[in-house]
Amino acid sequence: MTADDAVIDVRGLTKRYGSRTVVDALDLRVRRGEIHGFLGPNGSGKTTSIRMLCGLLTPDAGGGTALGLDIVREAALIKRQVGYMTQRFGLYEDLSIRENLDFIARVYGMDRRRERVDEALRRLGLAERQKQLAGALSGGWKQRVALAACMLHEPRLLLLDEPTAGVDPQARRTFWEEIHALAADGITVLVSTHYMDEAERCHRLAYIADGRLLASGTPDELVARSGLHTWAGRGAAAVAAAAALEATPGVELVTRFGNALHVSGRDPVALEAAVRRYAATDDWQPHAATLEDVFIFLMREARAGVAA
Repeated sequence: MTADDAVIDVRGLTKRYGSRTVVDALDLRVRRGEIHGFLGPNGSGKTTSIRMLCGLLTPDAGGGTALGLDIVREAALIKRQVGYMTQRFGLYEDLSIRENLDFIARVYGMDRRRERVDEALRRLGLAERQKQLAGALSGGWKQRVALAACMLHEPRLLLLDEPTAGVDPQARRTFWEEIHALAADGITVLVSTHYMDEAERCHRLAYIADGRLLASGTPDELVARSGLHTWAGRGAAAVAAAAALEATPGVELVTRFGNALHVSGRDPVALEAAVRRYAATDDWQPHAATLEDVFIFLMREARAGVAA
């Protein structure tokens, strides 16, 4: 990737609060026109990182560019060209969808106000609902209005901080279809999420824990680099064997999925030997490691490192 391809290009990004390092020497590059997923457990530094990228926070160390602008010296210019959507967007519930968008455009002194609102309503499929009060909207529709508000000033970069938290699965799916449509139009998206099905929709991913970047790449690359091999067992006997398998050499991760079990490790021979002890009583099959297996494994490794 050349410098011209990178919409976000930061190195050593660090933020401290007192003695606590919230973001620790983060390197991140996001290509133009891609959807880049930003994953990590609660408190891992995702939101703080996003706020530094859009100029709301000043890093204590490191630096770089967003949209070709220096994130420290040109933070004010970045704010004008970035759409930032927080987890909780403040809609005025006694105003209609159109009135909310018009109010935001007016507050920020945008030109072509009516044209911008009309385009945002059309683009996000809100035109037919534009007179509906925001307070009467479901969570999914509120998030769509929030995204429309982010698009009013025609940003080239969207920073979305867990935009579908608390939204039902169908609304999440629809929201992501909108995100992909925006990316197809050349808009770059950095989106933080906890949902693995959403992570699989991203072109590339970055996973952080305790403020440190643990892994980055495409979903397929992350699974391949993990070195994890997985077996899947189904049925009550497989699930009942979970505790015993966790204590068996060769098994590094046991993940429960309802009436199924994923057992993973980096040594395929030792892993198969461990699983074969239970293969006679239930249906066990080799299974490709999933992103969820990989991220649970990364999280466990990170916690073990901190404990050590």
